[in-house]
Amino acid sequence: MVAEPERQQNLAVLIDADNTSPSVIEYLFAEIAKYGMASVKRIYGDWTSPYLKGWKEVLLTYAIHPIQQFHYTVGKNATDSAMIIDAMDLLYSNRFDGFCLVSSDSDFTRLATRIREGGITVYGFGKKGTPNAFVSACDKFIYTEILEKQAEEDESEHPAGEEEQAAKKKQTPKLLRGDTKLTNLLRNSVDAVADEDGWAALGNVGQHISNQSPSFDSRNYGFRKLSSLVKATGLFEVESRAVNGESGNRVIFIRHRQRKAQKTGK
Repeated sequence: MVAEPERQQNLAVLIDADNTSPSVIEYLFAEIAKYGMASVKRIYGDWTSPYLKGWKEVLLTYAIHPIQQFHYTVGKNATDSAMIIDAMDLLYSNRFDGFCLVSSDSDFTRLATRIREGGITVYGFGKKGTPNAFVSACDKFIYTEILEKQAEEDESEHPAGEEEQAAKKKQTPKLLRGDTKLTNLLRNSVDAVADEDGWAALGNVGQHISNQSPSFDSRNYGFRKLSSLVKATGLFEVESRAVNGESGNRVIFIRHRQRKAQKTGK
C-alpha cells in the first residue's frame, strides 16, 4: 500500500518592502519552501517611491502581490499598519498553518505574538540587526545574510577566498566547544528530551532549541545541518537508528560523551 503524501503547511508570506532588499527574495522563497507552500504572497510599500523601483522585476518573477500604501506623514511608517491589518484578516480566515513575516522592524513584535497566541506558527526573516524583541516573538527567525551567504557558496566554482577561509577556521571543534552559549544550549536541550539512558532524538533536540532560541541556526556556525554541527563539537555520541525495522527510515540519536564514561567507570 502506497502511503499518502503528508499535507503541506499552508503559509501566508507578508513582506515589508521598506525593510527588505529584493536581492534576497530568491533565497527567501527557497527557504520558505522547506516549511510549506506559500499560498499567499504579499508585499507592502509606497510603490510611487523611487526607493522601491528595484522590486518591479522581482514581483513579476515570483508572483508577489504588491499592496500600495501611501506615506501620508513624513517619518510615519504606514506600511506597518497595512501589513498588520491584512495579517489579522488572514489569521481570522483560519486557512493558514503558518505566517512568514519578512522585516527587520520591531514594530511587528506584537503581530508575531498575536498570531502565535492563535496557535499559528510564525517564521521571521530579517537582517542580523533585527531587534531581539521581534526575533524572540517568532517561533523561528532566519537571518537573510545567512541565506545570501549559502547561495553564494552554492554558486561559487572558485577556491575559497580569505573570508571563506576565515569562516572555516571558526568551525573547528576547539572553537565550537569554547562557545559557552552554544554548548550550554546543546547540552540543556539534550537533557530536556533524553530518555533514561541519556539518548535524545536529534529532531526533538532541534525542536527544543527552537523553542528556547528562535534565532538559532546551524548555518550561523558554518554548518548546513544540526547533525553536522553536533558532530563537529565532539561533545556527543551519535547513533543512526532504523525506525520500523531495518528497512525503515533512520533517525539520529545523540548523548553526552561523559555519560558513557560514567557508565564504564572511566
